[in-house]
Amino acid sequence: MSSKAPSLTVSSSPSTSTSISLSRLQTIANHMSPASITNFPAEAVPQAPEDPLFGLMRAYKADQSPDKVDLGIGAYRDDNAKPWVLPVVKKADEILRNDPEANHEYLPIAGLASLTSKAAELLLGTGAPAIAEKRVASVQTISGTGAVHLGALFLARFYKVNGANRTLYLSNPTWANHHQIFTNVGIPIEQYPYFDKKTKGLDFEGMKASLANAPDRSIILLHACAHNPTGVDPTPEQWREIAELMKAKKHFPFFDTAYQGFASGDLDRDAGAIRYFVEQGFELVIAQSFAKNFGLYGERAGCFHFVAPPAPDAAEVTTRVASQLAILQRSEISNPPIYGARIASIVLNDKDLFAEWQENLRTMSGRIIAMRQALRSKLEELGTPGQWNHITDQIGMFSFTGLSEAQVQKIRSDFHIYMTKNGRISMAGLNTRNVEYVAKAIDRVVRDLS
Repeated sequence: MSSKAPSLTVSSSPSTSTSISLSRLQTIANHMSPASITNFPAEAVPQAPEDPLFGLMRAYKADQSPDKVDLGIGAYRDDNAKPWVLPVVKKADEILRNDPEANHEYLPIAGLASLTSKAAELLLGTGAPAIAEKRVASVQTISGTGAVHLGALFLARFYKVNGANRTLYLSNPTWANHHQIFTNVGIPIEQYPYFDKKTKGLDFEGMKASLANAPDRSIILLHACAHNPTGVDPTPEQWREIAELMKAKKHFPFFDTAYQGFASGDLDRDAGAIRYFVEQGFELVIAQSFAKNFGLYGERAGCFHFVAPPAPDAAEVTTRVASQLAILQRSEISNPPIYGARIASIVLNDKDLFAEWQENLRTMSGRIIAMRQALRSKLEELGTPGQWNHITDQIGMFSFTGLSEAQVQKIRSDFHIYMTKNGRISMAGLNTRNVEYVAKAIDRVVRDLS
Protein backbone atom coordinates (compact mmCIF):
# COMPACT_ATOMS: atom_id res chain seq x y z
CA MET A 1 0.00 0.00 0.00
CA SER A 2 1.43 3.36 -1.04
CA SER A 3 2.10 6.15 1.55
CA LYS A 4 1.52 8.92 -0.98
CA ALA A 5 -1.49 11.17 -0.10
CA PRO A 6 -4.34 11.18 -2.56
CA SER A 7 -4.54 14.23 -4.86
CA LEU A 8 -7.67 16.26 -5.66
CA THR A 9 -8.16 17.45 -9.19
CA VAL A 10 -10.62 20.26 -9.99
CA SER A 11 -11.60 20.64 -13.53
CA SER A 12 -12.97 23.87 -14.94
CA SER A 13 -14.17 25.05 -18.26
CA PRO A 14 -11.91 27.22 -20.42
CA SER A 15 -14.22 30.21 -19.95
CA THR A 16 -14.06 29.94 -16.15
CA SER A 17 -10.25 29.74 -16.20
CA THR A 18 -10.06 32.80 -18.42
CA SER A 19 -12.38 34.76 -16.12
CA ILE A 20 -10.31 33.90 -13.03
CA SER A 21 -7.08 34.85 -14.80
CA LEU A 22 -8.42 38.26 -15.89
CA SER A 23 -9.72 38.94 -12.40
CA ARG A 24 -6.36 38.15 -10.87
CA LEU A 25 -4.55 40.31 -13.40
CA GLN A 26 -6.89 43.24 -12.67
CA THR A 27 -6.31 42.83 -8.92
CA ILE A 28 -2.55 42.83 -9.43
CA ALA A 29 -2.78 45.86 -11.74
CA ASN A 30 -4.87 47.76 -9.19
CA HIS A 31 -2.25 47.16 -6.52
CA MET A 32 0.59 48.19 -8.82
CA SER A 33 -1.07 51.36 -10.24
CA PRO A 34 -1.47 54.58 -8.22
CA ALA A 35 -5.00 55.58 -7.25
CA SER A 36 -4.69 58.69 -9.39
CA ILE A 37 -2.35 59.65 -12.20
CA THR A 38 -2.93 63.42 -11.97
CA ASN A 39 -0.05 65.81 -11.46
CA PHE A 40 -2.32 67.92 -9.26
CA PRO A 41 -3.41 65.89 -6.22
CA ALA A 42 -5.49 67.49 -3.48
CA GLU A 43 -2.38 68.09 -1.35
CA ALA A 44 -0.98 70.28 -4.14
CA VAL A 45 -4.23 71.78 -5.42
CA PRO A 46 -6.83 71.83 -2.64
CA GLN A 47 -10.45 72.68 -3.38
CA ALA A 48 -10.77 76.47 -3.17
CA PRO A 49 -13.62 77.95 -1.17
CA GLU A 50 -16.45 79.51 -3.14
CA ASP A 51 -16.21 83.28 -3.53
CA PRO A 52 -18.47 84.58 -0.73
CA LEU A 53 -20.22 87.19 -2.87
CA PHE A 54 -20.93 84.85 -5.74
CA GLY A 55 -22.04 82.21 -3.25
CA LEU A 56 -24.47 84.74 -1.83
CA MET A 57 -25.82 85.42 -5.32
CA ARG A 58 -26.28 81.70 -5.93
CA ALA A 59 -28.16 81.26 -2.66
CA TYR A 60 -30.41 84.22 -3.44
CA LYS A 61 -31.31 82.86 -6.87
CA ALA A 62 -32.14 79.46 -5.36
CA ASP A 63 -34.44 80.99 -2.72
CA GLN A 64 -38.08 80.48 -3.71
CA SER A 65 -39.55 83.02 -1.27
CA PRO A 66 -41.60 85.78 -2.93
CA ASP A 67 -40.33 88.17 -0.23
CA LYS A 68 -36.62 87.68 -0.92
CA VAL A 69 -34.46 90.81 -1.23
CA ASP A 70 -30.98 90.97 -2.74
CA LEU A 71 -28.82 93.51 -0.90
CA GLY A 72 -25.55 91.87 -1.86
CA ILE A 73 -25.33 92.67 -5.57
CA GLY A 74 -22.78 95.34 -6.48
CA ALA A 75 -24.75 96.64 -9.44
CA TYR A 76 -27.38 99.34 -9.85
CA ARG A 77 -31.04 98.37 -9.91
CA ASP A 78 -34.00 100.62 -10.70
CA ASP A 79 -37.08 101.01 -8.50
CA ASN A 80 -38.46 97.78 -10.02
CA ALA A 81 -35.33 95.88 -8.92
CA LYS A 82 -34.26 95.53 -12.56
CA PRO A 83 -30.91 96.25 -14.23
CA TRP A 84 -30.95 99.68 -15.86
CA VAL A 85 -29.33 100.23 -19.24
CA LEU A 86 -28.49 103.93 -19.23
CA PRO A 87 -30.47 105.80 -21.92
CA VAL A 88 -27.26 107.47 -23.07
CA VAL A 89 -25.62 104.04 -23.47
CA LYS A 90 -28.53 102.96 -25.69
CA LYS A 91 -27.95 106.04 -27.87
CA ALA A 92 -24.23 105.36 -28.08
CA ASP A 93 -24.92 101.75 -28.99
CA GLU A 94 -27.22 102.88 -31.82
CA ILE A 95 -24.53 105.23 -33.11
CA LEU A 96 -21.96 102.45 -33.00
CA ARG A 97 -24.18 99.91 -34.77
CA ASN A 98 -24.87 102.38 -37.58
CA ASP A 99 -21.23 103.40 -38.03
CA PRO A 100 -20.10 102.04 -41.43
CA GLU A 101 -16.47 102.22 -40.28
CA ALA A 102 -17.01 100.07 -37.19
CA ASN A 103 -15.25 96.72 -37.21
CA HIS A 104 -13.87 94.05 -34.91
CA GLU A 105 -10.16 94.64 -35.46
CA TYR A 106 -7.64 94.56 -32.63
CA LEU A 107 -7.14 97.70 -30.60
CA PRO A 108 -3.58 98.88 -29.94
CA ILE A 109 -1.94 97.39 -26.84
CA ALA A 110 -2.66 100.57 -24.85
CA GLY A 111 -6.29 100.55 -25.98
CA LEU A 112 -8.64 103.03 -27.61
CA ALA A 113 -6.90 106.42 -27.53
CA SER A 114 -10.16 108.37 -27.78
CA LEU A 115 -11.22 106.66 -24.54
CA THR A 116 -7.98 106.79 -22.55
CA SER A 117 -7.39 110.48 -23.25
CA LYS A 118 -10.91 111.48 -22.19
CA ALA A 119 -10.75 109.12 -19.21
CA ALA A 120 -7.67 110.98 -17.97
CA GLU A 121 -9.47 114.30 -18.43
CA LEU A 122 -12.46 112.97 -16.51
CA LEU A 123 -10.23 112.25 -13.51
CA LEU A 124 -7.78 115.14 -13.65
CA GLY A 125 -9.93 117.85 -15.22
CA THR A 126 -10.01 119.40 -18.68
CA GLY A 127 -6.85 121.39 -19.19
CA ALA A 128 -5.10 119.79 -16.23
CA PRO A 129 -1.40 120.77 -16.15
CA ALA A 130 -0.37 117.13 -15.76
CA ILE A 131 -2.02 116.31 -19.09
CA ALA A 132 -0.73 119.42 -20.85
CA GLU A 133 2.81 118.69 -19.66
CA LYS A 134 2.62 115.08 -20.89
CA ARG A 135 3.00 113.68 -17.37
CA VAL A 136 0.17 111.14 -17.76
CA ALA A 137 0.42 107.64 -19.23
CA SER A 138 -2.93 105.88 -19.74
CA VAL A 139 -3.71 102.28 -20.66
CA GLN A 140 -7.14 100.74 -21.29
CA THR A 141 -7.75 97.76 -19.01
CA ILE A 142 -10.19 94.97 -18.21
CA SER A 143 -12.35 97.28 -16.08
CA GLY A 144 -11.19 98.37 -12.63
CA THR A 145 -10.05 94.90 -11.61
CA GLY A 146 -7.68 94.75 -14.57
CA ALA A 147 -6.44 98.26 -13.79
CA VAL A 148 -5.62 97.31 -10.19
CA HIS A 149 -3.90 94.17 -11.45
CA LEU A 150 -1.82 96.05 -14.02
CA GLY A 151 -0.78 98.56 -11.36
CA ALA A 152 0.13 95.74 -8.99
CA LEU A 153 2.26 94.08 -11.68
CA PHE A 154 4.04 97.35 -12.45
CA LEU A 155 4.82 98.10 -8.80
CA ALA A 156 5.92 94.53 -8.12
CA ARG A 157 8.34 94.78 -11.02
CA PHE A 158 9.68 98.30 -10.61
CA TYR A 159 8.97 99.76 -7.14
CA LYS A 160 11.36 98.03 -4.75
CA VAL A 161 13.67 98.67 -1.80
CA ASN A 162 16.93 96.72 -1.66
CA GLY A 163 15.53 94.31 -4.23
CA ALA A 164 12.38 93.54 -2.23
CA ASN A 165 8.81 94.63 -2.91
CA ARG A 166 7.58 97.54 -0.86
CA THR A 167 4.64 97.01 1.47
CA LEU A 168 1.14 97.98 0.39
CA TYR A 169 -1.29 99.34 2.97
CA LEU A 170 -5.00 98.62 2.51
CA SER A 171 -7.87 100.12 4.47
CA ASN A 172 -9.53 97.82 7.00
CA PRO A 173 -11.93 96.83 5.54
CA THR A 174 -11.49 97.13 1.78
CA TRP A 175 -12.79 95.52 -1.41
CA ALA A 176 -12.01 91.83 -0.85
CA ASN A 177 -10.34 91.40 -4.24
CA HIS A 178 -7.61 93.90 -3.35
CA HIS A 179 -5.99 91.35 -1.05
CA GLN A 180 -5.86 88.61 -3.66
CA ILE A 181 -4.67 90.83 -6.52
CA PHE A 182 -1.64 92.18 -4.65
CA THR A 183 -0.82 88.92 -2.90
CA ASN A 184 -0.80 87.11 -6.24
CA VAL A 185 2.04 89.33 -7.50
CA GLY A 186 4.07 89.04 -4.31
CA ILE A 187 3.46 92.46 -2.78
CA PRO A 188 3.31 92.22 1.03
CA ILE A 189 0.15 93.67 2.58
CA GLU A 190 -0.56 95.52 5.81
CA GLN A 191 -3.75 97.29 6.87
CA TYR A 192 -4.52 100.73 8.21
CA PRO A 193 -7.55 101.37 10.46
CA TYR A 194 -10.46 102.88 8.57
CA PHE A 195 -13.93 102.02 9.85
CA ASP A 196 -14.87 102.93 13.41
CA LYS A 197 -17.39 100.32 14.58
CA LYS A 198 -18.62 102.56 17.40
CA THR A 199 -19.40 105.64 15.33
CA LYS A 200 -19.86 103.74 12.05
CA GLY A 201 -17.74 106.46 10.50
CA LEU A 202 -14.08 107.05 9.71
CA ASP A 203 -11.40 106.13 12.25
CA PHE A 204 -9.39 109.13 11.14
CA GLU A 205 -6.94 109.21 14.03
CA GLY A 206 -6.24 105.50 13.68
CA MET A 207 -5.71 105.89 9.95
CA LYS A 208 -3.29 108.78 10.39
CA ALA A 209 -1.31 107.00 13.08
CA SER A 210 -0.92 103.92 10.90
CA LEU A 211 0.24 105.91 7.87
CA ALA A 212 2.67 107.85 10.05
CA ASN A 213 4.17 104.61 11.40
CA ALA A 214 4.42 102.90 8.03
CA PRO A 215 7.92 102.68 6.52
CA ASP A 216 8.76 105.61 4.24
CA ARG A 217 7.76 105.17 0.60
CA SER A 218 5.11 102.57 1.36
CA ILE A 219 2.28 102.10 -1.16
CA ILE A 220 -1.03 103.38 0.20
CA LEU A 221 -4.20 102.26 -1.58
CA LEU A 222 -6.93 104.88 -1.30
CA HIS A 223 -10.56 104.72 -2.41
CA ALA A 224 -11.15 107.99 -4.29
CA CYS A 225 -14.84 108.15 -3.36
CA ALA A 226 -17.72 105.91 -2.17
CA HIS A 227 -15.44 103.63 -0.17
CA ASN A 228 -16.22 99.95 -0.73
CA PRO A 229 -17.51 98.37 1.48
CA THR A 230 -18.20 101.03 4.13
CA GLY A 231 -19.55 104.02 2.19
CA VAL A 232 -17.43 106.21 4.48
CA ASP A 233 -15.28 108.89 2.82
CA PRO A 234 -12.86 111.42 4.32
CA THR A 235 -13.98 115.05 4.19
CA PRO A 236 -12.04 117.47 1.95
CA GLU A 237 -10.23 118.75 5.04
CA GLN A 238 -9.30 115.20 6.05
CA TRP A 239 -8.03 114.46 2.54
CA ARG A 240 -5.70 117.46 2.87
CA GLU A 241 -4.34 116.11 6.13
CA ILE A 242 -3.84 112.68 4.59
CA ALA A 243 -1.96 114.21 1.67
CA GLU A 244 0.26 116.26 3.99
CA LEU A 245 1.12 113.21 6.08
CA MET A 246 1.79 111.04 3.02
CA LYS A 247 4.03 113.70 1.49
CA ALA A 248 6.08 113.90 4.69
CA LYS A 249 6.50 110.11 4.64
CA LYS A 250 7.13 109.99 0.87
CA HIS A 251 4.36 107.41 0.52
CA PHE A 252 3.17 106.35 -2.93
CA PRO A 253 -0.61 106.82 -3.54
CA PHE A 254 -2.53 104.17 -5.46
CA PHE A 255 -6.06 105.45 -6.07
CA ASP A 256 -8.89 103.07 -6.91
CA THR A 257 -11.92 104.85 -8.36
CA ALA A 258 -14.97 102.85 -9.39
CA TYR A 259 -17.75 105.31 -8.56
CA GLN A 260 -16.90 108.70 -10.06
CA GLY A 261 -20.20 110.51 -10.67
CA PHE A 262 -22.10 107.58 -9.22
CA ALA A 263 -21.34 108.55 -5.62
CA SER A 264 -22.56 112.14 -5.40
CA GLY A 265 -23.88 112.69 -8.91
CA ASP A 266 -21.07 115.22 -9.45
CA LEU A 267 -18.09 114.03 -11.51
CA ASP A 268 -15.81 116.83 -10.32
CA ARG A 269 -16.64 116.39 -6.65
CA ASP A 270 -16.02 112.66 -6.80
CA ALA A 271 -12.59 113.26 -8.37
CA GLY A 272 -11.65 115.88 -5.79
CA ALA A 273 -9.21 113.76 -3.77
CA ILE A 274 -7.29 112.59 -6.84
CA ARG A 275 -7.04 116.12 -8.24
CA TYR A 276 -5.80 117.48 -4.92
CA PHE A 277 -3.02 114.87 -4.69
CA VAL A 278 -1.94 115.59 -8.26
CA GLU A 279 -1.93 119.34 -7.55
CA GLN A 280 0.31 118.67 -4.55
CA GLY A 281 2.90 117.13 -6.86
CA PHE A 282 2.51 113.45 -5.95
CA GLU A 283 3.70 110.73 -8.27
CA LEU A 284 0.79 108.29 -8.26
CA VAL A 285 -1.29 105.72 -10.12
CA ILE A 286 -5.04 105.41 -10.61
CA ALA A 287 -7.26 102.42 -11.38
CA GLN A 288 -10.47 103.57 -13.07
CA SER A 289 -13.64 101.60 -13.79
CA PHE A 290 -16.60 102.39 -16.05
CA ALA A 291 -18.68 99.46 -14.79
CA LYS A 292 -20.80 101.39 -12.29
CA ASN A 293 -21.02 104.88 -13.76
CA PHE A 294 -21.82 103.66 -17.29
CA GLY A 295 -23.60 100.47 -16.28
CA LEU A 296 -21.12 98.57 -18.47
CA TYR A 297 -20.63 95.80 -15.91
CA GLY A 298 -20.10 92.91 -18.29
CA GLU A 299 -18.23 94.91 -20.95
CA ARG A 300 -15.16 95.34 -18.71
CA ALA A 301 -14.18 98.89 -19.64
CA GLY A 302 -11.58 100.66 -17.53
CA CYS A 303 -8.24 102.45 -17.54
CA PHE A 304 -5.00 102.60 -15.62
CA HIS A 305 -3.18 105.92 -15.30
CA PHE A 306 0.33 106.84 -14.19
CA VAL A 307 0.93 110.49 -13.24
CA ALA A 308 4.50 111.74 -12.93
CA PRO A 309 5.34 114.63 -10.59
CA PRO A 310 6.25 117.98 -12.16
CA ALA A 311 9.96 117.93 -13.00
CA PRO A 312 12.20 118.65 -16.00
CA ASP A 313 12.35 114.96 -16.90
CA ALA A 314 8.65 114.23 -16.24
CA ALA A 315 7.72 113.62 -19.88
CA GLU A 316 10.67 111.27 -20.32
CA VAL A 317 9.74 109.36 -17.16
CA THR A 318 6.18 109.04 -18.39
CA THR A 319 7.32 107.69 -21.76
CA ARG A 320 9.47 105.05 -20.09
CA VAL A 321 6.66 103.99 -17.75
CA ALA A 322 4.23 103.79 -20.67
CA SER A 323 6.63 101.50 -22.53
CA GLN A 324 6.83 99.09 -19.61
CA LEU A 325 3.06 99.14 -19.07
CA ALA A 326 2.69 98.13 -22.72
CA ILE A 327 5.06 95.18 -22.20
CA LEU A 328 3.08 94.01 -19.17
CA GLN A 329 -0.24 94.47 -20.96
CA ARG A 330 0.99 92.54 -24.00
CA SER A 331 1.93 89.52 -21.91
CA GLU A 332 -1.37 89.58 -20.01
CA ILE A 333 -4.13 90.28 -22.55
CA SER A 334 -2.37 91.54 -25.72
CA ASN A 335 -5.21 93.97 -26.50
CA PRO A 336 -8.15 95.22 -24.45
CA PRO A 337 -11.79 94.61 -25.53
CA ILE A 338 -13.36 97.11 -27.88
CA TYR A 339 -17.14 97.29 -27.44
CA GLY A 340 -17.47 98.88 -24.00
CA ALA A 341 -14.54 101.16 -24.77
CA ARG A 342 -16.26 102.47 -27.89
CA ILE A 343 -19.53 103.07 -26.02
CA ALA A 344 -17.79 105.08 -23.29
CA SER A 345 -15.68 106.93 -25.84
CA ILE A 346 -18.70 107.98 -27.90
CA VAL A 347 -20.33 109.49 -24.82
CA LEU A 348 -17.19 111.15 -23.45
CA ASN A 349 -16.38 112.79 -26.80
CA ASP A 350 -19.85 114.18 -27.57
CA LYS A 351 -20.97 117.32 -25.71
CA ASP A 352 -24.69 116.51 -25.78
CA LEU A 353 -24.26 112.84 -24.88
CA PHE A 354 -21.89 113.79 -22.08
CA ALA A 355 -24.52 116.12 -20.63
CA GLU A 356 -27.12 113.35 -20.86
CA TRP A 357 -24.72 110.97 -19.13
CA GLN A 358 -24.39 113.42 -16.26
CA GLU A 359 -28.16 113.44 -15.96
CA ASN A 360 -28.20 109.62 -15.92
CA LEU A 361 -25.62 109.70 -13.13
CA ARG A 362 -27.79 112.07 -11.13
CA THR A 363 -30.72 109.70 -11.61
CA MET A 364 -28.78 106.75 -10.20
CA SER A 365 -27.10 108.59 -7.35
CA GLY A 366 -30.33 110.41 -6.52
CA ARG A 367 -32.31 107.19 -6.20
CA ILE A 368 -29.68 105.69 -3.91
CA ILE A 369 -29.63 108.82 -1.74
CA ALA A 370 -33.44 108.66 -1.52
CA MET A 371 -33.26 105.01 -0.40
CA ARG A 372 -30.74 105.94 2.29
CA GLN A 373 -33.14 108.57 3.58
CA ALA A 374 -36.11 106.20 3.45
CA LEU A 375 -34.35 103.38 5.28
CA ARG A 376 -33.07 105.66 8.03
CA SER A 377 -36.47 107.32 8.40
CA LYS A 378 -38.30 104.00 8.75
CA LEU A 379 -35.79 102.61 11.26
CA GLU A 380 -36.15 105.74 13.37
CA GLU A 381 -39.96 105.60 13.11
CA LEU A 382 -39.82 102.03 14.41
CA GLY A 383 -37.61 103.09 17.28
CA THR A 384 -35.03 100.50 16.31
CA PRO A 385 -32.36 100.36 19.03
CA GLY A 386 -29.18 102.25 18.15
CA GLN A 387 -28.28 105.26 16.07
CA TRP A 388 -29.01 105.18 12.34
CA ASN A 389 -27.62 108.49 11.07
CA HIS A 390 -24.72 106.58 9.51
CA ILE A 391 -27.09 105.32 6.82
CA THR A 392 -27.37 108.84 5.39
CA ASP A 393 -23.88 109.96 6.42
CA GLN A 394 -22.33 107.29 4.23
CA ILE A 395 -22.23 107.68 0.45
CA GLY A 396 -22.33 105.60 -2.70
CA MET A 397 -23.67 102.16 -3.49
CA PHE A 398 -22.77 100.45 -0.21
CA SER A 399 -23.53 100.96 3.45
CA PHE A 400 -22.12 99.28 6.53
CA THR A 401 -25.27 98.74 8.58
CA GLY A 402 -23.54 97.72 11.77
CA LEU A 403 -25.42 94.41 11.89
CA SER A 404 -23.46 91.53 13.43
CA GLU A 405 -22.80 88.27 11.60
CA ALA A 406 -25.43 86.56 13.75
CA GLN A 407 -27.99 89.22 12.86
CA VAL A 408 -27.10 88.86 9.18
CA GLN A 409 -27.70 85.11 9.37
CA LYS A 410 -31.03 85.61 11.14
CA ILE A 411 -32.31 88.22 8.68
CA ARG A 412 -31.49 85.81 5.87
CA SER A 413 -33.09 82.74 7.45
CA ASP A 414 -36.16 84.49 8.83
CA PHE A 415 -36.82 87.19 6.22
CA HIS A 416 -34.96 86.00 3.07
CA ILE A 417 -32.90 89.20 2.96
CA TYR A 418 -29.41 88.64 1.57
CA MET A 419 -26.35 90.73 2.49
CA THR A 420 -22.67 90.01 3.09
CA LYS A 421 -21.85 88.59 6.51
CA ASN A 422 -20.13 91.80 7.63
CA GLY A 423 -23.44 93.67 7.38
CA ARG A 424 -22.69 95.50 4.15
CA ILE A 425 -25.73 96.21 2.02
CA SER A 426 -26.09 97.48 -1.50
CA MET A 427 -28.42 100.47 -1.34
CA ALA A 428 -29.29 99.81 -4.99
CA GLY A 429 -31.14 96.68 -3.85
CA LEU A 430 -33.66 98.81 -1.96
CA ASN A 431 -36.72 100.27 -3.62
CA THR A 432 -40.05 101.82 -2.68
CA ARG A 433 -41.65 98.34 -2.61
CA ASN A 434 -39.24 96.64 -0.18
CA VAL A 435 -37.61 99.33 1.97
CA GLU A 436 -40.28 99.10 4.69
CA TYR A 437 -40.04 95.29 4.75
CA VAL A 438 -36.25 95.53 5.10
CA ALA A 439 -36.52 98.16 7.87
CA LYS A 440 -38.95 95.99 9.85
CA ALA A 441 -36.68 92.96 9.41
CA ILE A 442 -33.65 94.91 10.64
CA ASP A 443 -35.70 96.15 13.58
CA ARG A 444 -36.68 92.61 14.51
CA VAL A 445 -33.20 91.06 14.36
CA VAL A 446 -31.65 93.98 16.23
CA ARG A 447 -34.21 93.58 19.03
CA ASP A 448 -33.87 89.80 19.11
CA LEU A 449 -30.08 89.67 19.01
CA SER A 450 -28.89 92.86 20.69
